[in-house]
Amino acid sequence: LANIAFGLVLFELGNRINLRWLVNNPWIGVAGLVESTLTFVAVYLVAIAFGAAQITALLMAALSMATSPATVVRVINEQKSSGQMTERVLHLSAQNCVLAVFAFNAIIGIWLFRTQDAVSEALWQSLVMLAASIVAGAVFGLLVPALLRAIGNAQQDTTVAFALAVILLVSVCDVGGLSPVVAALAFGLTVRSRRVTFTQTQRNFGALGEVLTVLLFVYAASTLDWRLVAASGMMAVVVVLARLLAKTAGVAAFSHLSGVTWRKGALTGLGLAPLAVFVILMLEHARYAGLKVVDELHTMAAVAMLLEVFGPIIIQRALIWAREAPESHHAP
Repeated sequence: LANIAFGLVLFELGNRINLRWLVNNPWIGVAGLVESTLTFVAVYLVAIAFGAAQITALLMAALSMATSPATVVRVINEQKSSGQMTERVLHLSAQNCVLAVFAFNAIIGIWLFRTQDAVSEALWQSLVMLAASIVAGAVFGLLVPALLRAIGNAQQDTTVAFALAVILLVSVCDVGGLSPVVAALAFGLTVRSRRVTFTQTQRNFGALGEVLTVLLFVYAASTLDWRLVAASGMMAVVVVLARLLAKTAGVAAFSHLSGVTWRKGALTGLGLAPLAVFVILMLEHARYAGLKVVDELHTMAAVAMLLEVFGPIIIQRALIWAREAPESHHAP
């Protein structure tokens, strides 16, 4: 159910991605790549400085690259925000998720092989997994709109149809060992490219989305071990600060090149703060796959707890400071 809830969020995020905009303004994508790389390096160095094992530091760095779309989409919808910063946060959070999934799986692969050929083999397997996930999402993105057109329902409220399709896609990914994160993003992206009318579909998928989103956040909190969270408190605070600084600096550095002011660029980087739900689901997937190394990542549980609380507040304030959301709305 948590995977399905996350899949609905990612589908909606993918449906709001405009690839043509990224092609016309490639500096947005470059900024995302740079801030993700800076985040990876910064968190890795912090983890090593605190005495973490190399594999633990690498996995922490990979997970920290991400931005949790569950919080981003939720806050943006509730704030009814719109503008350059809003769109950039949505696009960069999608890019960050794909990069984090690739890096996390590549590092796990290298750790499992532990041979000289490990790097190329792990990178290849991670690329194949990503490609297969994109193909699965794209196939759904082609078939579902075609089916809706065939039954004459393409212009109606498509909320239920797309919700059922996401549930099926997440199930296929679970069975096939693919990434539901990447597949759901690709599904939403393909649906947008097919120009299916999606304006009638309720934001957050209506009552179904509301219930599943609550379940998603409850599930995320239920996986945290409070003793480990407390024990990793200081390191987690430093990781959160290093990550926030790296993302803000990385995006702000390309502000003028990508067509916005330094202030909007910095606020966009600040808006990439949320992380919690993405990290917890990635760790659970790895744990179910039998990878014991994830048990060493208790610091990320503490990071997730901090950003579960402060992430929505940070992005809400950033949207208000960017004048893209009214102050009268409240954070979730």
